[in-house]
Amino acid sequence: MADNRNQKKPSRTVSFTVPQLSRPNYDPRRLTRLSQIIIIVVALILCGFAGAWLESRHEQVTVGNLSTQKKIVTSQSQLISQIAKTVGPSVVSINVDITSSGSDFFGTPTTQQAAAAGTGIIIDSNGLIVTNRHVVPDGANNVVVTLSDGTELKDVSVVGRTNDNDSLDIAFLKVNNAQGHKLTPAVIGASSSVQVGDDVVAIGNALGQFQNTVTSGIISGYGRSVQAGDSSGSSAENLDNLFQTDAAINEGNSGGPLVNLNGQVIGINTAVAGNAQNIGFAIPIDDVKGLIDQVVKSGKFSRPYLGIRYIPLSSDVAAQYGLKTTAGAFIVPSDDPANPAVISGGPADSAGIKEKDVITAIDGKKIDQGHSLASLLGVHKPGDKVKLTIVRDNKTQQIEVTLGSQPAG
Repeated sequence: MADNRNQKKPSRTVSFTVPQLSRPNYDPRRLTRLSQIIIIVVALILCGFAGAWLESRHEQVTVGNLSTQKKIVTSQSQLISQIAKTVGPSVVSINVDITSSGSDFFGTPTTQQAAAAGTGIIIDSNGLIVTNRHVVPDGANNVVVTLSDGTELKDVSVVGRTNDNDSLDIAFLKVNNAQGHKLTPAVIGASSSVQVGDDVVAIGNALGQFQNTVTSGIISGYGRSVQAGDSSGSSAENLDNLFQTDAAINEGNSGGPLVNLNGQVIGINTAVAGNAQNIGFAIPIDDVKGLIDQVVKSGKFSRPYLGIRYIPLSSDVAAQYGLKTTAGAFIVPSDDPANPAVISGGPADSAGIKEKDVITAIDGKKIDQGHSLASLLGVHKPGDKVKLTIVRDNKTQQIEVTLGSQPAG
């Protein structure tokens, strides 16, 4: 810290002059040596007082600044603590047993048992929970939910999940018997209002054993596309339109909430970069709201389906493919017959959608970094008719599509 005494330079600002006496015929050269000594002593004493005064002022300012900083830090920590207390009861730990089938070297059918752990968010007082698909994959059985107070609830069923080819990594659970415990739903916020730099808090079952771990950070970016997989490098999935955050997210945090400083869920934690530090990813809650509303109202899960494979457009992606349109969902050309850009016989195919088309709006609502294709489709249900605005060969047109129901698998 700089010394304020040097900055203010008191030796230059505090000056002492000999007053002009009114005595007639006064000649300053007639001062005696004793008088000169007295004046010097007085000047030194006054300088000492001035220095002490400035030092005391410097100390007061320093202490004042530190006190203000301490208040800010204390206030921030108290806020995070309050968020943890408010949101914590809505966060559950999930443990599952997974049974998978296979065969040995001789072709004899075998079964393998594995265990997995993750996090979930209570979205309804009747026991509905949202989590990640990879927390409760196909073959998951014996699902156990642990409440924030340590209570284990074992009568839990899987309502539904998106299929493995879906870029939305979401599943729903239902607690069938809460054993008399009150289930507190989380408050759902709006991810469309989130800005880069906003403070966020992540809560989850870190490493599958540290329940309700709380970490904090900021939104580092949005609209991210990543390829996620387990630690073995298998089961890779393409995930789109994710928040990036530096709030620490670890294995076991998957499916847990990313909340703003109002305690509202604005994302669902889903992945972490394994070769970096403090780079985690979360699904914007707006991409899931339609499914949440559907499951809460009907108790059933059915994902509206277009039948396309696409990537969200950005300026960089548009430049890579030579596109003039820089926002929307680009249907990427595919040379792989097993993974066509437009699924044969699907709703988009039946409506005449083609690869290289860019979907820019649904029912007049533009697709951009704050409103993804998934979030705009999510407010609909299978059987709904929607009007797609597309750009094909740099020409804009509208095509009506009847949404299907996402096939299993």
